[in-house]
Amino acid sequence: MNQKINLEQKFALFDEQWRPKTIAAINGQEVKLVKVQGAFPWHHHDNEDEFFIVWKGRFRVEFRDHVVDMGPGECVVVPRGVEHRTCADAEAEIMLFEPTGVVNTGNVVDAEFTAPADARI
Repeated sequence: MNQKINLEQKFALFDEQWRPKTIAAINGQEVKLVKVQGAFPWHHHDNEDEFFIVWKGRFRVEFRDHVVDMGPGECVVVPRGVEHRTCADAEAEIMLFEPTGVVNTGNVVDAEFTAPADARI
């Protein structure tokens, strides 16, 4: 794909929260967009690091020993194996990078939060 991607337009294509949508794939990684509000379940990823960048709103990644609070343009890497959860008091729009095939809930299967692996926009 050699066309530009407009993030504002891509975020406008969906309303559901906690269901990442893949917008691009590069070198075994997927670039995903997700809308979030509330608290995601505690989990970890055994083999994958995750990268989160805030597009709109306020977003935090909670670790067992500290919290990383972010606004637009700020980002964090969650190392593999580290237990965490993501939270937003009001709806936030997030871009994330993770290896192809990563389950968003990591080691946890949750009927409400585990997203299908093939959601593309």
